[in-house]
Amino acid sequence: MSTELLAEPLKKHLNDLVPPRPPEMQKMEAYAANNDFPIIGPACGYLCYQIARMLRAQRIFELGSGYGYSTAWFARAVQKNGGGKVFHVVWDSRLSQMARTHLNTLGFSDLIEYRVSEAVEALGATPGLFDLIFNDIDKDAYPQALPMITKKLRPGGVMIVDNMLWQGRIFDADNRAASTEGVRELTRLVTSDPTWAASIIPIRDGMLVAYKQA
Repeated sequence: MSTELLAEPLKKHLNDLVPPRPPEMQKMEAYAANNDFPIIGPACGYLCYQIARMLRAQRIFELGSGYGYSTAWFARAVQKNGGGKVFHVVWDSRLSQMARTHLNTLGFSDLIEYRVSEAVEALGATPGLFDLIFNDIDKDAYPQALPMITKKLRPGGVMIVDNMLWQGRIFDADNRAASTEGVRELTRLVTSDPTWAASIIPIRDGMLVAYKQA
């Protein structure tokens, strides 16, 4: 069972509160709507932008970047923060190329590094620590990704994880799918670990925002 957790008027209201996006970002939103491609959407994108700005983030790593919509929000923040790098990571070379086209058009070419790879492996292979790590990989892999994210996130950094309400599947006691169990287990791991100060923000499909305290 899955269901829309937010009423359409509320979703529209939250998205309408987001400032206007550049035409290329609107084009990316239209592609998602027309092709049923899951993106974080304007309200969650703007939340990611705000968090990156508040952190003054200059190094951001995305695990599972699609065709670059979330990357665009992070790149806008990094640009405003004075420059840095956003790492865009996907398995699919076609999505990576789509992202390059969109992000170059948006003027972010000097801010992005691209990886066509398994995301957690790419994170481990990339030198240095990160101010912010965004996780949107396959949900069954969420728990296994946490140790590497913890290792690669600086103290005082933030982890953001998408789809933490999983369209209501997590509330169905009979749903034991690997993806659903992955979301449940990550929730348990993060909220029971004093390393993290964490909350799930119930917009769109739920975003976990976790501050690394140590």
